[in-house]
Amino acid sequence: MTSVGTQRSDGGFLVGFGLLSQLAVLAGGTGSVYLMLMAGRRNNSSLLMALFTIWVLAPFVVLGLASLGSKSWLALTRTTLYGVMLVVSVTSVIIYAGVAFGPPRPQGATAFVLVPLSSWLLMAVAIPIAALTARRNARR
Repeated sequence: MTSVGTQRSDGGFLVGFGLLSQLAVLAGGTGSVYLMLMAGRRNNSSLLMALFTIWVLAPFVVLGLASLGSKSWLALTRTTLYGVMLVVSVTSVIIYAGVAFGPPRPQGATAFVLVPLSSWLLMAVAIPIAALTARRNARR
């Protein structure tokens, strides 16, 4: 019997959770860019909108690529990745929708700067910690 941290085989849970997470990242990235374009529709700078699009979309692209490359990862690490994918996707869309459809704010772009930054921080902390924990548990 293997623990969650040491399991490498794709159980039914991980396959389903992975598929759900990949769909969430696809929808979250698409929705986030759409909401960013809605919030910035009065901005005349194409360069600024292109830079914001790259910045807002980057965490979703990295999470999607990490998911594709995670097949050999330990189960705990993949589960953490999938959880981060869901959290980033859902919270980003909720926050961006509040900015895009809420009352006008003088600093509306702040959310589109801080949410991707927060996503990067979450990815940089949660996934390596899960990987280290899973490896440590696998050695026992």
